[in-house]
Amino acid sequence: MTKEMLINLVVAVALLASSAMDAVPARAGEAEVTLTEVATSSRQWTGVAVSNSGRVFVNFPRWSPDVPVSVGELNKDGQAEAYPSLDLNRWKSGDDPDKSFVCVQSVYVDGKDRLWILDPANPMFGGVIEGGAKLMRVDLERDSVKTVYGFDAEIAPQASYLNDVRVDTKTETAYITDSGLGAIVVLDLKTGKARRLLDDHPSTGAENIQITIDKNPFPIVVHSDGIALDSAGGWLYYQALTGRTLYRVSTSLLRDLELGQDDLEAAVEKFATSGVSDGLLFAHGGVYVSALEEGSIKFVDSNGKVTTVVTDNRIVWPDSFAFGADGSVFFTTSQIHLGPNPPGPYRILKFPNVTQEQAE
Repeated sequence: MTKEMLINLVVAVALLASSAMDAVPARAGEAEVTLTEVATSSRQWTGVAVSNSGRVFVNFPRWSPDVPVSVGELNKDGQAEAYPSLDLNRWKSGDDPDKSFVCVQSVYVDGKDRLWILDPANPMFGGVIEGGAKLMRVDLERDSVKTVYGFDAEIAPQASYLNDVRVDTKTETAYITDSGLGAIVVLDLKTGKARRLLDDHPSTGAENIQITIDKNPFPIVVHSDGIALDSAGGWLYYQALTGRTLYRVSTSLLRDLELGQDDLEAAVEKFATSGVSDGLLFAHGGVYVSALEEGSIKFVDSNGKVTTVVTDNRIVWPDSFAFGADGSVFFTTSQIHLGPNPPGPYRILKFPNVTQEQAE
């Protein structure tokens, strides 16, 4: 992987979002799934998170030198306004990296309605800025940063790229993927101690495959990326973006400080052949996966069976997922495969959680 190749993935256009559009039916096999456009932007976003009250948060990774907003909240017009403050979004090279957003990759709201912001601090894939890699917890009632968990070079090496996060509110544990080198970071939120596990393990590393989107090869190698936590907090699901295999591992083993590396690696399970995917979301015993090569959203059930939920020409590199306040499934489109300066628009789309109907 070269810095030049990765830089060519970014866009440098001004931020612009538009108001939600009417719902459009999209086919999913014999069923009809309604896909609704929530917001659009001319700036490349990756993550989306929705609070219990329906507030929608997004993030814009610093893949170009002129990102005006790293984290935003959508206003009533669908435009992203700097959140939780403008000062946190004003980082530039040379500024103190632990006091502002350097390069935010994902946002996530947990079961306690807390907003988490993951900053790999690796702007334009040029290497992690020392002292910048962190996970931040935001108090949504006060709209202020409550806690900052910093990661040193042992947890976030210079070539790492901390990608996505899930939080178990029962054990107060955060699980984070590293897509730059391939690993799972396990963070004890009570003590602040983090451990780097399954480092360079086959389950967290890229597979020897060729990704093809719209008949064009995607040459960039990306390791463990998407992540999902089951509703009981017992299983962690994850997958390399350059790969077609969905894995899972018991979270109790990830938290076991006495368990040896060999025993942990032996406990990793292949859950399904899911296809090339970026984002994951657990729902009713299975996992939603963003199907990059097909421009679709798929669902992997508890038996590992894969079905297509919705396919639509607006689903262009489906990226991150989040549940809406009404139980619907939100996801972003980030168009990473289109190379330098793709024209957009980048979308947030949503659809009903069809797995809930199946479960009932």
